[in-house]
Amino acid sequence: MGRRKFFKAFGWIGTLAGMAGSSLFLLVKFLFPRALYEPATEFKAGPPSNYPPDPSGRIRVYENYKTTERVWIVHGDDPTTGKHGIYAFYAQCTHLGCTPRWLENEGKFKCPCHGSGFYPYGVNFEGPAPRPLEKLAIQMLEGQVVIDKAQRYREEKGQWSDARSIIETPRPVA
Repeated sequence: MGRRKFFKAFGWIGTLAGMAGSSLFLLVKFLFPRALYEPATEFKAGPPSNYPPDPSGRIRVYENYKTTERVWIVHGDDPTTGKHGIYAFYAQCTHLGCTPRWLENEGKFKCPCHGSGFYPYGVNFEGPAPRPLEKLAIQMLEGQVVIDKAQRYREEKGQWSDARSIIETPRPVA
């Protein structure tokens, strides 16, 4: 076989292999599409009886979903809106995004990164945090408290008074 025939045959073989390779690539691309799978933003937090008010009238913070959903559920008065009920905060400091801790004895959220402090109703009062915590959409569906982490309410934009930012309940009688 001459040199010219060898390279001609090798060229055809390379072309066919390239076509087969691109077909294989397209098949793999078809089987594994570029799809982004994200976790659901809504979750059921159980019946409202799981979050009873404090008998003394203080604000009570529940950390049931702090590690799994990054959410605090709060039952009590909200002095910023004058309403009483169950509401939820996204457990993220508004300074640089660390997860604050709930300090029951001191009655405040405290960020371990830079020392920002938040009252139990979410308003910042110490440290570098520039604004209050973000409330989350909360509602009752089929006897369950349902929280949507995608819908956030910011106090400085006047959104905390939105109807979906709290499930209003009667104030406990002391």
